[in-house]
Parts: sequence; C-alpha cells; structure tokens
Amino acid sequence: MSHLDNTSLFLPRVLVIGAGLAGCEAAHYLAVRGLHVVLADGKKGKLGPAQKISALAELVCTNSLKSIDPSTGHGLLKQEMQSLNSLILKAAYLHRVPAGQALAVDREKFSGLIQETVLSHPLIRFVDAEISDPLEAMRALECQRVIIATGPLTSGPLAQWITQNISGDDFYFYDAIAPVVDGDSLEMDKLYLKDRYGTVGVGDYLNAPMTKEEYVAFVEALTLAEKTPAKNFEELKYFEGCLPIDTMAARGPETLRFSCMKPVGLEKSDGKRPYAVVQLRQENLLGSAYNLVGFQTRLTHKEQVRIFRMIPGFAKANFLHLGSCHRNSYLNARKLLNKDFSCQKDPVIFFAGQLTGVEGYTESAAMGLYTAIQVFEQMNGRAPIVFPPECAMGALVNYVMTAERPSPSNINFGLFPAPVEGEMDVCTKRPGRSVRKDMKKEHIRQRAQASFKKVLESLPG
Repeated sequence: MSHLDNTSLFLPRVLVIGAGLAGCEAAHYLAVRGLHVVLADGKKGKLGPAQKISALAELVCTNSLKSIDPSTGHGLLKQEMQSLNSLILKAAYLHRVPAGQALAVDREKFSGLIQETVLSHPLIRFVDAEISDPLEAMRALECQRVIIATGPLTSGPLAQWITQNISGDDFYFYDAIAPVVDGDSLEMDKLYLKDRYGTVGVGDYLNAPMTKEEYVAFVEALTLAEKTPAKNFEELKYFEGCLPIDTMAARGPETLRFSCMKPVGLEKSDGKRPYAVVQLRQENLLGSAYNLVGFQTRLTHKEQVRIFRMIPGFAKANFLHLGSCHRNSYLNARKLLNKDFSCQKDPVIFFAGQLTGVEGYTESAAMGLYTAIQVFEQMNGRAPIVFPPECAMGALVNYVMTAERPSPSNINFGLFPAPVEGEMDVCTKRPGRSVRKDMKKEHIRQRAQASFKKVLESLPG
C-alpha cells in the first residue's frame, strides 16, 4: 500500500472510491463544505471493458441524461439535484446538445469539465490506484469514512472483496450499450428530421422509416443473429429498462414497434405513418455522430454491422463504436445497507450511485449526493437527513430500501406514494381516465416539490 501512503501535510477525512458520476458528485459536495477528500480511481491506468476515454465521470452507455420536463420523475429529480448545486447537472447544461426535452450532452466536454473541477479543488486529492480493500485503504490514508461509488463497472478485486465481506454471491446484472454511427456515412435523403409529434424538418432527432417488409426482415435478422455469450456461465440477468434490442425482438415480432421503434407521432411530410422508425440522437454539437436510440445490443460486432446496415439510409454506415454487453454490479440494499446507505456490518463504509440499486446517469449522481449528505452529517455528529418518499430522491431511496427482489430502477412516478383519498379532487370527482392520470401526476409533482423544500430547510447552512 506504499502508493497510498498519506503525508502529514494533507489530512483527508473521507475516502471516495470511484470517480464516476456518483463518486465525483460526492467528492465535490463534501469538499465544497470543507471536508478533505481522497478520490481514488484506477481508470487512468487501465480502462474498463466498456470504457472509451480516460477522463473521469465518463458516460458509458448513452449521452442522454433523459427528460428535463418537470412533469416527469426525471425532471423532478433534476430540479432537486440543482437545488443541491449538483456538479453533474452543471456540466450537463453547459455542454448540452440538441435532443428535444432530453438532456443530452457532448460526452468528452461533459467529462472534461467535471474532471477539471474535481481535480483542481484544493481539498480533493486524486489517487490513481485500484482499491481492492476499502478498509485497508481507508486506514492507510488516515480517513474516517469511505464511500464506495465504483458503479456497475466495479473492478474484479474490489467486487470480490464486496462479495466476500458484504454481499454474498448475488451482486450483478447484465447491461448493454447502443452503437454510435458516423453522420457523414448516412444517406440523408432516406432520413427525415422530426421530434415525436413535432414538425417534419424541425427537431433534434433523425428518423429512419421502415416499411412492413423491411421491419419483418430486420426483426428476423435480429432474432437469428449470433450473440455474445455470458461469461463464466452466468445467468443473463438484465435490467428491464435497458434490454438489448435482440432480446426484445425475441419476445415477439411486434415488441420493437411498441418500444424503441414506435412510429406514433413520427408521421412523414405526406402525413403517412411509417410501419416502424429507428430514431437517431446527436452525440455532439457538430452533428457528426449519432446514437441509435434504444439499440442496446449483445450482437457480435460482425452481426451488428451486417444487420444495422439493413436500416434505411445505413447501407454504407460507418460505426464509430459498436454496441456491447457487460456485467454490472449492484447490492441488495434492503438487506445490506442502513437508510443512510452505510453498511450494516460496518457503518464507516458507505455506498453510493448505481451500486445501491438505482439505474441511470441522473439517478446514480443523485445517490452520490444523497450519500455525501449523510456522510457529512455523520462526520459532524448529527443524525441522518430524512428524505421522505414523496420527493424524487426519497422515492429512489425508499425503493431500493424496500424492494423485496432487487431490480435496478430509473426514477418514475410509480416509485412515488400514490395519493390517498381526500388528498386531491381526483379521488372523489372521478373525471375521465386520461384527466385523472394528469391530475394524479400534477398532485405528485406539487407534493414532491413541497416535500423536498422541507428537506432543503433541514440541511445545515
């Protein structure tokens, strides 16, 4: 551990392991509030299997942080994080690329700003090291607390330590990444610009329309294609919100038309609706690269090139990087963690981000903030801050801490407590179904904002 030896000139108090979204968010939150932090990450020495750049806080799967609409769960979560001065959202808005109501970013500029902000902070010391024993590293660096925020790409040695000392064998699921295509290699005359329900020729998404014959052939090719097998004979346990497109195709011939290839709202200039549509979202401000929306895949690289060139406009497509399938890690939080995300077996160990059982960039960063808040309170001798389930961050915490069977989840209105009778007019007046649905969402939104306001008021300073 000599490469981790501390010096008398720097007395850190919190060790944060992992410099992804949650780790950077947690380190920044604590440092801004005057705590010394050691941020440890071995990525600069060796990239993980799904990583492409050496910068911290890399967006691995897609460049979208999803909706900013305040009438959605994602929008509410972003509002709460902004109220807590989220570093991740600050970088996202500064390096945003066009994507309609979605917050999509230029990946390299986004990660570059976060890295610069974190590494230049006078109270954050970066250690380029792969940690295999958090407690040993914590003692070597004279820290009093450790936050493990290594996310779904936790390295083998650390994953083994967590499995042996905390979690047991149930510590993974499989995730998939969508390919990115070179915009200059596309036949633009076969595509059209339009956001869903928008005007043709206007919007942030390119659309590749398919006839019924083209769609049927495409689905058949996906179903019969060669896939990358699971490693070490593990069961392929997937997060339902990020299924590979080939897995969805195997569930039935119409599955894709009612999910990522849904044509509703994407009528062409003649008013006719395609049988199916592949949507492309910009990866950068130049518009030189496009992400295939919802096209996470476990196809072999050779099969991806062959099959995706069946998409109209893709006959000569050049893929900047192809999709892949990788093993992710998360904990059974209900059995292993306290409500403040400290470890039941040893409360000086905290977990943050996707390891806690959430899914998604924004959710991971939000749980980095949540854990940092709790560590800061504990370090100052105060009780944990309660985030009620009526607010977005509280709804996520409540979900992972109560789910009988762990299954990583994005933020959504289904995680919020349902309105009880008497809370809103919808319970007694019984208007039409669509109206009731809108009224329910509006009630949840207003209640969430009021609930989170009380959380903010309870935070010291």
